[in-house]
Amino acid sequence: MHSKKRVLLSVLIFLAVFLVGIVGFRHFGGTGWSFLDSMYMTVITMSTVGYEEVLDISANPGARVFAMVFILLCLGTVAFGISSITAFIVEGELKNILWKNKMEKAINKLRDHFIVCGADETAQTIIQELRLIKKPFVVIEPDRDKIEKLLSQGELLYIQGDPSEDETLTRANIRSARGIILSLPSDQENLYVTLTAREMNPAVRIVTKGLEDRSARKMTKAGADAVVSPPFIGGMRMVSEMVRPAVVTFLDMMLRDREKALRFEELPIVEGSAYAGQTIARCRMDHKKDTLIVAVREAGSENYIFPPPDDRVIEPGDILVLIGNADTLQKMEHRSG
Repeated sequence: MHSKKRVLLSVLIFLAVFLVGIVGFRHFGGTGWSFLDSMYMTVITMSTVGYEEVLDISANPGARVFAMVFILLCLGTVAFGISSITAFIVEGELKNILWKNKMEKAINKLRDHFIVCGADETAQTIIQELRLIKKPFVVIEPDRDKIEKLLSQGELLYIQGDPSEDETLTRANIRSARGIILSLPSDQENLYVTLTAREMNPAVRIVTKGLEDRSARKMTKAGADAVVSPPFIGGMRMVSEMVRPAVVTFLDMMLRDREKALRFEELPIVEGSAYAGQTIARCRMDHKKDTLIVAVREAGSENYIFPPPDDRVIEPGDILVLIGNADTLQKMEHRSG
């Protein structure tokens, strides 16, 4: 039996035995015993403290027999309760409950985080990347075995539950999330969670996996900001390996180098940013060792300036496209506000 259920069962047995003691002493004690007397006898018997009897039962064979049987029953109940609590602690149930409460508090404090729904091979790659670039995230997955596999690769915040349920997404703090990534087993599940997530947080960015070409249009209409097709990406990768292997090798080095962890990143410039009003040359000078400014997307447009000239002034609303290591990019994000 599960240790948590054993603890619950021991509590129920304890209460049942307690009631049996009160009723039994009241019945066999006769009219001379009040309810309080019966309760007192039950308490001192179950606790084995050895206080004197409330009333003398030496001349009451029925009460004495009941007292002997009740003492043996209490010993069994106490032994079962102690073994259940010990198993509860030893098997880690108490530790798991404390850790779960701590983790839920940590999730509630998250802001501008990412939610990953699913734990398949695609999701594992997503989680590994989010860890590497040091982005806050929480995983939602109903299968405990898959969660254990993720935990074997490192600590993470997770929720074991169905991502299609409003309660689960609420526990993941979706209303404060920056984005949600869907990598569930079927397009139908991804579509349903897209609808739910968009309803709960109209501003959240939704990126979902699409297994079939025809699903992309439906997911976009349902509220997805981007639909990624693993078969399409895999096909493009195979072609690139054939016709431009040097480029693919360079990108692989960027993605897989554990020491440098170079990444393409975007840096939105908001009002009050430390970079607003600076020239590209000045920004390059500050981070020339760690970061390369590749392009600038102009505020309020889809136009990209590539490469950006040194005298270009960075304006609020611009988005800088960068290549840099995770630590430097994180520092730039904090400085940008």
